[in-house]
Amino acid sequence: MRFYLKFYLHYLLLLGSNPGVSTYGPHLRAQKTGDILLGGLFPIHFGVASKDQDLAARPESTECVRYNFRGFRWLQAMIFAIEEINNSSSLLPNITLGYRIFDTCNTVSKALEASLSFVAQNKIDSLNLDEFCNCSGNIPSTIAVVGASGSAVSTAVADLVGLFYIPQISYASSSRLLSNKNQYKSFMRTIPTDEYQAIAMAAVIDHFQWNWVIAIASDDEYGRPGIEKFENEMLQRDICIDLNVLISQYLEEAEIVRLADRIQNSSARVIVVFASGPDVEPLVKEMVRRNVTDRVWLASEAWAISSLVAKPEYLDVMGGTIGFALRAGQIPGFKEFLQQVRPKKCTNEFVREFWEETFNCYLEDSPRKEDNENGSTSFRPLCTGEEDITSVETPYLDYTHLRITYNVYLAVYAIAEALQDILTCTPGRGLFANGSCADIRKVEAWQVLKQLRHRKIQNSLGERVRFDEASELYANYTILNWHRSPEDGSVVFKEVGYYSIHSKKGAKLSIDKTKILWNGYLTEVPFSNCSEDCEPGTRKGIIDGMPTCCFECTECSDGEFSDHKDASVCTKCPNNSWSNGNHTSCFLKEIEFLSWSEPFGIALALFAVLGALLTSFVMGVFVRFRNTPIVKASNRELSYLLLFSLICCFSSSLIFIGEPQDWTCRLRQPAFGISFVLCISCILVKTNRVLLVFEAKIPTSLHRKWWGLNLQFLLVFLFTFVQAMICVVWLYNAPPGSYRNYDIDEIIFITCNEGSMMALGFLIGYTCLLAAVCFFFAFKSRKLPENFTEAKFITFSMLIFFIVWISFVPAYFSTYGKFVSAVEVIAILASSFGLLACIFFNKVYIILFKPSRNTIEEVRSSTAAHSFKAAAKATLRQSSASRKRSSSVGGSSGSSPSLSSLKTNGNEAATPSEQRRGQRPRVSFESGTVTLSFSFDEARKNSMKL
Repeated sequence: MRFYLKFYLHYLLLLGSNPGVSTYGPHLRAQKTGDILLGGLFPIHFGVASKDQDLAARPESTECVRYNFRGFRWLQAMIFAIEEINNSSSLLPNITLGYRIFDTCNTVSKALEASLSFVAQNKIDSLNLDEFCNCSGNIPSTIAVVGASGSAVSTAVADLVGLFYIPQISYASSSRLLSNKNQYKSFMRTIPTDEYQAIAMAAVIDHFQWNWVIAIASDDEYGRPGIEKFENEMLQRDICIDLNVLISQYLEEAEIVRLADRIQNSSARVIVVFASGPDVEPLVKEMVRRNVTDRVWLASEAWAISSLVAKPEYLDVMGGTIGFALRAGQIPGFKEFLQQVRPKKCTNEFVREFWEETFNCYLEDSPRKEDNENGSTSFRPLCTGEEDITSVETPYLDYTHLRITYNVYLAVYAIAEALQDILTCTPGRGLFANGSCADIRKVEAWQVLKQLRHRKIQNSLGERVRFDEASELYANYTILNWHRSPEDGSVVFKEVGYYSIHSKKGAKLSIDKTKILWNGYLTEVPFSNCSEDCEPGTRKGIIDGMPTCCFECTECSDGEFSDHKDASVCTKCPNNSWSNGNHTSCFLKEIEFLSWSEPFGIALALFAVLGALLTSFVMGVFVRFRNTPIVKASNRELSYLLLFSLICCFSSSLIFIGEPQDWTCRLRQPAFGISFVLCISCILVKTNRVLLVFEAKIPTSLHRKWWGLNLQFLLVFLFTFVQAMICVVWLYNAPPGSYRNYDIDEIIFITCNEGSMMALGFLIGYTCLLAAVCFFFAFKSRKLPENFTEAKFITFSMLIFFIVWISFVPAYFSTYGKFVSAVEVIAILASSFGLLACIFFNKVYIILFKPSRNTIEEVRSSTAAHSFKAAAKATLRQSSASRKRSSSVGGSSGSSPSLSSLKTNGNEAATPSEQRRGQRPRVSFESGTVTLSFSFDEARKNSMKL
């Protein structure tokens, strides 16, 4: 590489020795001598002519084609800034700046050809070229370069001039690759990096809620990094790219046609183009030829205001384009400077070509005139060079929004201020070794580079520009919309918003949608999504094999909702809410419990109150007729306690009605359990006592003592105490509490969480155990005198009790919500009514409606009949046993009862000996106690205390 570089420089030096060539580099240039020389690289042409080089002869230099009026204006901005500095008395006094400006033709090859002339003198000593010629007086030193425009061109130039530490300040190269200071050591710029622009473009797409776009980029260092950053931003925002292609101005026509076909067949309506004007122009021409008018173009700043594309004849297709442009700056006096350009006043060929292209003519002695005469171009008339430049429409005179032009102006002033710092440097405080300062008359490029890295300047927008290794300009973009002028049909760039990034405030996007005309005349935002919007109440569902932006709309599940379009997921309603019919919102669930106000609750409460009132009525009857035989025979004190327990049973059912609270949940099951155990205990003790008395063969004082009233109450207390202990342990270890059940759609059931189902099972199980024992004794007592005991009715009541509670278990576990409480209330009421009706209604009927049966004689006759039957059976069994013993001991006999007759009509019975002695069975009632006396031949007398 070093050999080839030396050879090329040698070639340039040989050219320099030719009297016909005054300086090195391309012949077409703008130059001015001075004490310090600045280099400039500008795209005066958009490209070069494609020409096949068959190498049959020496290759000729490639011809630049398509004049760039904006590029010439940028060149003029550099010249204007240098002239302004040279005329300034405060900036670089007594120092004249010169320049050498070349046309890059927007290509790398032309830019490198010009750049080699910049580095020739700087390294001529190190390349040992003095042997060929005396070069020191022929090649001026270039201490800084302003340019180039395209990122691809600037990258190539930076690789070359960076080898020699020549500072390069670009005014339009925004590729983020150039931010690598390790690779591009001498590169600086006055334009923000494309990284910000890619973020801004993605923000605009997100702003208009598009998610299906086409991405096109130029195949160079500008387009590839820019579109890569854009793709990353789109991925983060969940926006999909349907088509992603690279383009170039040198693509074959067939490739352009295929690309246009793919774009036209795509369902995406937004086309994002990260390219320069020359690169995008062939594609735009093809789309215009096809008249594809239903697309929205999103333009990067490189072509957003390009005169190659922003043409009136393209507006039918390109109208409504959204473009990004740099914020405009102000250059006082530049307007007048642009209007003063004349081909006779300027010696550089750029001005002559500009004049010819502007007025579509040829100047005298123009090389292009010879081409015209040879028929290589269309016919043009001659021009004088005195035409009025203000009379024509040209991008050159568009000084109202100076963007890139201002960046050129700023770059020149940055170099001048760095030179000013060198000029005014105080020895001992300089930036170089030991605080030394550079000599302004012998300044070298690396010294200027060092000074630029420590320089801060402020532009007309108030922004500080720094060129140190870690600094980049903050992005401030103006968002433009392409309109058609109603006066002359030209393209008007309408400002519709801005995108700004500040170091502290962050990014901000502002767009006035009312100012935008889509496709040139529409006001409604175009639709560019892969799938239709999902309406509220639905969510986006994934389609296999398709990007995430392509989806199907799926209705939200019950209990979920979405209240906006294109919801990715449905939101679950809160526990106390449920989704409405179309799943667009949630409404509060209806709260349900066994309420006092609902008909079912009222009915259960009425039955409970009715049961309590009936029980109270029965108790009142028993108290009123407490001295009658029926009440006394029913064990009056236990009957009172039994009736009280039934009132408690009916009352406990009322606790199950109403909104469950923690205290009601803790109270209701113990109240129900203890009340029922108290009730069953009374029946059990009462039934068992009668059974033991009537089945006792010989009643003794022990029976009377064992079955005394106090002991009966003690047994009732002990049975009830066991149930109370079960409840205490339950409440201590796992207390019940109020619980809201959200599992049911549209309803919140407020129920009681029992805490421990095992404890509830023990409570009901113990009650059923007592009921089973009671049933057993009642069944055995079924043949006792009907008028004396209610054993048959107790047996029937226990059957009802078991039927109710056996049915309760499956019903309890198969129901939910308020019906759980209702099932238990029904069970309590049914079993309570069964006990009340079976045990007491018959007695109340006799007391109130059959008083003739509520007499001592009626009870005595019935009881005596049963007693004599039992005694006769016992005597017969004893006599049979005696005969068996007599036969076994030799015929000895014992006395047998003398019984001649027995009446069994159920009213009376007496032995003959009793009749002879005038004795009859005695039945007496003393406070619930019955005394029976029997007489046998053995003169044996038995007495029972009941």
